Amino acid sequence: MAEAEAVQLKEEGNQHFQDQDYKAAEKSYSQALKLTKDKTLLATLYRNRAACGLKMESYVQAASDASRAIDINSSDIKALYRRCQALEHLGKLDQAFKDMQRCATLEPRNQNFQETLRRLNISIQEKLRVQFSTDSRVQKMFEILLDENSEAEKLEKAANNLIVLGREEAGAERIFQNNGVALLLQLLDTKRPELVLAAVRTLSGMCTGHRARATAILHAVRIDRICSLMAVENEEMSLAVCNLLQSIIDSLSGEDKREHRGKEEALVLDTKKDLKLITSHLLDMLASKKVSGLGRDQALNLLNKNVPRKDLAIHDNSRTIYVVDNGLRKILKVVGQVPDLPSCLPLTDNTRMLASVLINKLYDDLRCDPERDHFRKICEEYITGTFDPQDMDKNVSAIQTVSGILQGPLDLGNQLLGLKGVMEMMVALCGSEREQDQLVAVEALIHASTKLTRASFIITNGVSLLKEIYKTTKNEKIKIRTLVGLCKLGSAGGTDYGLRQFAEGSTEKLAKQCRKWLCNASIDTQTRRWAVEGLAYLTLDADVKDDFVQDIPALQAMFELAKARTSDKTILYSVATTLVNCTNSYDVKEVIPELVQLAKFSKQHVPEEHPKDKKDFIDMRVKRLLKAGIISALTCMVKADSAILTNQTKELLARVFLALCDNPKDRGTIVAQGGGKALIPLALEGTDVGKVKAAHALAKIAAVSNPDIAFPGERVYEVVRPLVRLLDTERDGLQNYEALLSLTNLSARSDKLRQKIIKERALPDIENYMFENHDQLRQAATECMCNMVANKEVQERFLADGNDRLKLVVLLCGEDDDKVQNAAAGALAMLTAAHKKLCFKMTQVTSQWLEILQRLCLHDRLSVQHRGLVIAYNLLSADAELAKKLVESELLEILTIVGKMEPDEKKEAVIQTARECLIKFMDYGFIKPVS
Repeated sequence: MAEAEAVQLKEEGNQHFQDQDYKAAEKSYSQALKLTKDKTLLATLYRNRAACGLKMESYVQAASDASRAIDINSSDIKALYRRCQALEHLGKLDQAFKDMQRCATLEPRNQNFQETLRRLNISIQEKLRVQFSTDSRVQKMFEILLDENSEAEKLEKAANNLIVLGREEAGAERIFQNNGVALLLQLLDTKRPELVLAAVRTLSGMCTGHRARATAILHAVRIDRICSLMAVENEEMSLAVCNLLQSIIDSLSGEDKREHRGKEEALVLDTKKDLKLITSHLLDMLASKKVSGLGRDQALNLLNKNVPRKDLAIHDNSRTIYVVDNGLRKILKVVGQVPDLPSCLPLTDNTRMLASVLINKLYDDLRCDPERDHFRKICEEYITGTFDPQDMDKNVSAIQTVSGILQGPLDLGNQLLGLKGVMEMMVALCGSEREQDQLVAVEALIHASTKLTRASFIITNGVSLLKEIYKTTKNEKIKIRTLVGLCKLGSAGGTDYGLRQFAEGSTEKLAKQCRKWLCNASIDTQTRRWAVEGLAYLTLDADVKDDFVQDIPALQAMFELAKARTSDKTILYSVATTLVNCTNSYDVKEVIPELVQLAKFSKQHVPEEHPKDKKDFIDMRVKRLLKAGIISALTCMVKADSAILTNQTKELLARVFLALCDNPKDRGTIVAQGGGKALIPLALEGTDVGKVKAAHALAKIAAVSNPDIAFPGERVYEVVRPLVRLLDTERDGLQNYEALLSLTNLSARSDKLRQKIIKERALPDIENYMFENHDQLRQAATECMCNMVANKEVQERFLADGNDRLKLVVLLCGEDDDKVQNAAAGALAMLTAAHKKLCFKMTQVTSQWLEILQRLCLHDRLSVQHRGLVIAYNLLSADAELAKKLVESELLEILTIVGKMEPDEKKEAVIQTARECLIKFMDYGFIKPVS
């Protein structure tokens, strides 16, 4: 009854449609849809209701109804045509075009369809031209940006769009060709920070990778104007202008690595003059009082990055020579600034350190002794020229300069300490009544005591003064620095127990005071940072680090300081250094007994190991650090901003992680607290040593942990690359072994992970280690390959002609090592099960194949025996001729003995497989059952 009523309603709807009463027609079709379940009728009703929607201009409903009809019958040409019409009206031309293509395919002779296709194609092209016309976009953006009455939201959107456009090659060229540089200069003239910033970022994008455009923009904007923009007291602006200058320098010097051909090459013949002009202006910024501290930092960053050679194999160091001749005095002026003096230039906390780094890089970039002598003479003349018996401010500045150089090229700094009056002036300033003099002198003494011989001089001549300052000063800044100076002098002997600088117990007292300051939350962060720095020196002493790890409040206070993630790089570095010392994860030179005897004979000093630096004590310290929550602190430190987390700090963190992962029992704790995830970025970025240490720690975790828990989600795929790098023959045997174990664990998880291992080109390395003489390496590689053969691509490698891969696996099945046999037999069982061709190939690669197979089937270890029997079954299943060879051998007797064994739960799989082999023989008719 319902179906008949639905048909009647459909007919009513058709009549209403013919009468052009589309609303009544739609109502009839809708009622009919509720009454029927017949698919053909449903398709017709949806299609008809779509026609009503088109007539009533309800295009969304029309497209939806047509889609439902198409879902029932994908070749419903009327429904396709109606959906095409609806989509065209909705502006979805590309989707409409696809529907019309299907219509034209179904009815190729329909002229209406062909005409609609042509019309849609023209409409799409026109829409794309209008929509993506770069010229019109550029014009529109500039109109909005230069209109003072533009709404803030439109202004921001236009600025962002312009920046994005400038980063695209086509967009950058259109801006440049359409008078865009002049318009961008107008934006710079508006003095509105958000517009100036947008203009600078757009110019930066336009200069990237295009030498001619970069040259034109440099000349149009002018270097002096660029530098004045970088000199402002606005961090975002200063950084954006620095990026612009870097883009220009990269393009002019060819550092962008792009090839320039044709017109682009011809337009700019020589860029040296422009590069020299930029360098000159950057050097002028260093000594100018008009430049903000942020601007000075960016100028130093640019000089650091672009002046010294990146590869010392390049002969030309003319840029460094130019800077030494024309700018070294200006750099020394920055290094010698004393913040509390009235004449001080505007600085940030990092300015003097950046200048020290630049001096170090310039000095390292010099090629010969005459160049280094010239460099030293300029420094000597500057320092001696600054000394003035009548002006204490100048003397303080001179010592501050020496202090800054000591943080750069140490050998140069030590030569300058030998200048007449320098060390004496340091000691004299310690006794000054002015606090800023004491502050500079104490910091200089800290840096001067890096060399053991120099430290000994200061211990002889200056320790009493430092102690006096420590006792009498009320200035916390001086007090803490004095303490760090004493800490550094106390640790000058490093880990050598025989070179203690102070009396027994003195370093422990210093450390106790550092811990006290560290735990005092009422003291400012900067002062507490110095306390951590003091501990970074003192924890070289085993007594100090042993006491420190037992002081849980002090440890947790240090961890909280690290988690706070301030903008100070040295906090993270000091914390990381302290933890490296506590875990003994620094590099230790191998002690050669013969050389020790020789040193004793010649009465030379022999380094002594502290009793508390032995493994038992180290393990105990690691346990305590884990209990105190070190992993959560390390994971927070890893997440710090890249500007704060330097590569050197990353390396220290990687060393700590590796030390923490040493005991397999602790790895679960590390994983549970997020240590596995934190190690991934350390293994991918940083120094070469740091990446290897982090990868080794990852290998230790991945070898024994469930990868789904240790590296949840997509992170597990990021782990593969660092592990594969550990297979390099330059890495040590332990790293190779643990990398293979971890890859074995990962390859057992999923085929997607196996595919990732293949993609990272690990297979040749795994195969090489299968040839290794070292038993454990060979075993680990074979186990890894056993998991990898489940992948089709790996199987293809075994199927390929002209290689000995299968032969190696067969021969490894005949090894004496049970574990190697087990892994190799597993791999062979999977390979022979997957491909009949490999069953034949197995019998051809070596004449010993049958003997090896028989040994496997008689093996004492049940897992090896089972795998051997599976291989036998695979060979039997492959071909009757192969089965005939096996029945004629002793294998039949072995299978009979195994098959007749008494039922045993442990041996059930072995007995069952042997019986299946015997049944195969019977199927071929080679043997008959005995009643």
